[in-house]
Amino acid sequence: MKLRFRQASLCALLAGVMTTSAMGGPSGKDLYEEIIAATPPYDDPVLTAYIENLVDEIVAVSSKSGKKFTFTLVDSPGVNAFATRDNYVYANRGLLNYVQNEAQLVSVLAHEVAHITEGHVNEMENKVGGAQFLAQIAAMLAGSAEVYEASMDYANSLLKGRGRNNELEADATGARYMAKLGYDPDETIEMLAMMKDIESLQKARAREAGATMQTYHGIFSSHPRNDSRLRNVVNAAKSIDSASTRDNGEEKFRQLTEGLVWGENFKEKEIKPERYLNMQDRIHFDYPDGWKHQMDDSGLVVVGQPVAKDAALSMFSQPRTAQEPEEYLYNYLKVPQLREGKKIAPARLKGFTGILSGTEGKNDTRIAVIYYKMKAYLFTGEVQEIGKFRDFDEAFLESINTFRPVTSREIVGKTPQKIHYIQATSATTFESLAKSLKLKKREAEDLRMINGYYPSGEPKPGEWIRIFKR
Repeated sequence: MKLRFRQASLCALLAGVMTTSAMGGPSGKDLYEEIIAATPPYDDPVLTAYIENLVDEIVAVSSKSGKKFTFTLVDSPGVNAFATRDNYVYANRGLLNYVQNEAQLVSVLAHEVAHITEGHVNEMENKVGGAQFLAQIAAMLAGSAEVYEASMDYANSLLKGRGRNNELEADATGARYMAKLGYDPDETIEMLAMMKDIESLQKARAREAGATMQTYHGIFSSHPRNDSRLRNVVNAAKSIDSASTRDNGEEKFRQLTEGLVWGENFKEKEIKPERYLNMQDRIHFDYPDGWKHQMDDSGLVVVGQPVAKDAALSMFSQPRTAQEPEEYLYNYLKVPQLREGKKIAPARLKGFTGILSGTEGKNDTRIAVIYYKMKAYLFTGEVQEIGKFRDFDEAFLESINTFRPVTSREIVGKTPQKIHYIQATSATTFESLAKSLKLKKREAEDLRMINGYYPSGEPKPGEWIRIFKR
């Protein structure tokens, strides 16, 4: 049986980032490209512009006033915000589900800006290698318990020694930025208290599952509201004069987050004609624009070709072995030695590719293999006219590197849950809300958490309450 193939630029991006890291760490732009390739920005221009403006205001009262900062609202359910070198600031969309008002959001953003202005970001990134840092950034973006735990391991590794002081210094500096803008610095404590409650809930759920969970902030052994060091730095910020006083911005924040996606963002997407999609294996990859693809007579091999049919990229799968992809090709499939052989990692999967030299009167062939779960996906790229292989080989590689597992958010027809606000009455309780919304036990806990009433308490009449539903 013949093989055949195709790729995209995420792998090339990763290769570029890794090369840069060898010279002192990936640039902020490199990391940005890698982050949005893995997890795209959240599609809400109005909300994003609102947060970008808040970041600009914070920067204007910081020691880096006048410098360009780049903010990105990432479409991830994870409860996190982070900063990278070259003045890049990120917040996960999931964080906004828990923030109660504008002032609390500013406290988070000011904390991350402070990590940049105080030099913590470069210090932390230089402590770890480029590969580890990229892996942990991916963990910060994720919403799964397993990856969350990995990200907490990373956070704690950075908090050893100097890192613990950095966190408190960022809290102190962020509180000063808030005070200069006219916000109440006490909102810093309220936001960190919310994060501590989220951590407590995550730990309890981890224990139920027989797992362990690391701490979120890293410096609070007790609850933030009871931490004297935090109280001292926040109280010190209150003595700073401000040209104006602002309220907590609860109403504006509520208006802008009405309809915010809760949890996984399942998007209905039109499947482009160049995409090969296999929902049984939960994989897909994209042929070059304008190419058409179909299954061969066996029903096992997908073959894609341009309109002129002067080239072909084919893919089929078979069981993998415990060997590395390169060994699989040479030792298991007995493929002859390939030229320009190299490892590839589309979607961070293991793979290998190279060129099989053509015998006399025949063209070269692009060969590749990618491992996903228990299968090996084998590609071959072939060209009809002698001497024209190089004209198509770049397209073969681009196509191969678009290979991806189908994620849950790509399942067509599934709509996400969204945040909505309602006003509590004298009869409103979280138990009654959970019952009317048909929430499971964990979802009922989440309902309390996003309203700041975990583990107990009831809403007051007239209070705006968040709920989530489809």
